[in-house]
Amino acid sequence: MSNPIFDRVDRESRGGYPQRDLSAGQLQDMYAAPSVTPPHERRLTLDDVLMKALLLLGIVVVVGAVSWFASATVPGVGGTLWLAGMIGTLVLGLVIAFKKAVSVPLIVGYAVLEGIFVGAVSQAFERMYDGAVPSAIVATLCVFGAMFAGWKLGFIKVTDKFRRMMGMALLGYAIFALVNLVAALMGVGAGWGFGGSGALGIGISLFATGLAAFTLALDFDSIDNAVRSGMPEKYSWLLAHGLVVTVVWLYIELLRLIGRFRD
Repeated sequence: MSNPIFDRVDRESRGGYPQRDLSAGQLQDMYAAPSVTPPHERRLTLDDVLMKALLLLGIVVVVGAVSWFASATVPGVGGTLWLAGMIGTLVLGLVIAFKKAVSVPLIVGYAVLEGIFVGAVSQAFERMYDGAVPSAIVATLCVFGAMFAGWKLGFIKVTDKFRRMMGMALLGYAIFALVNLVAALMGVGAGWGFGGSGALGIGISLFATGLAAFTLALDFDSIDNAVRSGMPEKYSWLLAHGLVVTVVWLYIELLRLIGRFRD
């Protein structure tokens, strides 16, 4: 388990069957078998994923700028945008992850809701901690570049064991994040949730940031596997969506980490 989007693509790139130990002959038969892509469909390429990811990220940035401006100029609207964007992305994200067909409108709609959420949250953090947003953006780009280089050069190897460990960690953190959100809304830890802005809170943010960073390695590997297996081009939308979700998550965790340090 990792990002549900990439889990789905990984399963379908293997024909929907669980992995098992194969003999040399079986591996040769699989290698010689035709691509999973039907002859009339164009195969997925890395450029397809990159272009879609840039498009979706552009939507997030543009909508985020509008949300930022609205939050800064209209009193009280920031909290509404933040809550609407958060709930909307949670619901739509589940629909996209478990919907059998690839729906481009849903994926674009998710990017719009994500932009609303990111813009409102960023404006709130920048108002409380001057310079936090530019710092988080630069840090996100640096972490993204470092993780890609580490994966590409082989310093970070995505094995089945690594995927299982990351899956358990992601599931545990997802449960914790929901509980922590409720605690934060109730004012626990001065609105930070468990740990507040003390050493425990900073430790939690460091763990979450590291988890988001290493999830990028899973994403890179899943994209590479999908391209090499010759999946249909339509899956580029799902892969791009999953990558952008991880990048935005990393940015939010870095923003929270910077805020806790500033406190």
